[in-house]
Amino acid sequence: MKENLELLATESRNEHSMQIDSAEPMDILRIMNEEDQKVALAVKEVLPDVEVAVQFVFESLKKGGRLIYMGAGTSGRLGVLDAVECPPTFSTNPDMVQGILAGGEGAFLKAVEGAEDQPDLGVNDLKNVGLTKNDTVIGIAASGRTPYVIGALKYARSIGAKTVALSCNKNAAISKEADQRIEVIVGPEVLTGSTRLKAGTAHKMILNMISTSAMILIGKAYENLMVDVHVSNQKLKERGIGIIQKITGSSYELAAETLEAADLQVKTAIVMIKTASSKPVAEKLLHDANGYVKKAVQIAGK
Repeated sequence: MKENLELLATESRNEHSMQIDSAEPMDILRIMNEEDQKVALAVKEVLPDVEVAVQFVFESLKKGGRLIYMGAGTSGRLGVLDAVECPPTFSTNPDMVQGILAGGEGAFLKAVEGAEDQPDLGVNDLKNVGLTKNDTVIGIAASGRTPYVIGALKYARSIGAKTVALSCNKNAAISKEADQRIEVIVGPEVLTGSTRLKAGTAHKMILNMISTSAMILIGKAYENLMVDVHVSNQKLKERGIGIIQKITGSSYELAAETLEAADLQVKTAIVMIKTASSKPVAEKLLHDANGYVKKAVQIAGK
């Protein structure tokens, strides 16, 4: 049956950009900027739905499960982008947050035609990573109708994994296959159907919120500081030293020395200084506190 894509909000024409093909460069930029300003407001409308997704992910991570993004094209690439930033930002195992793209890793740089049209590929990709009921799967599709994502969500639900459908259309097809729907309505694109624009921006914002919120909830932050940053280069080492100084009030020299003694683990170094303890003691405190720095310090003070 032929689908009428024009019924989708993401495929409708934008009245404010009808003459964009004859506009001056600054006018094009103004039109795009005015449309982009609507994105954050659209995201604000779905925050209660995003909160449910965050709780799903938090519960999965607490149980040793994973957050897995599934998508095709721009949607899938955004999932991959969010996933690959988690290890350097939060020192997570690369398996904890994964982005799976229709067509495989090669599709990140070059489109794999037809991959998104096969629901079985979504199922197979989840089977290949050993999906379990402890995981949360977030299917991303701006149109809300991608067969690859539909197949993945159906399979994930069938084995008891938590599922979230993220789209930019009301009553999206993928929403019917998920435990929680997030339908962020950003309106027609400046270029009709080009969902790498407002839809992509909205999805990037929401993925940022989901992963960051979940990581904060499992103890990856102290106040608004990245205490689990992965110290893998000189810039990040300096950031780690600065974080230790801000939290402990110590000198640069003490912070740097303790970070080295803690094998470049910022959390451990903070607890070592705050509790005047050795590395093994600080590690034990953090273990007993399930990784929460504040709680580790409180335990030491009892």
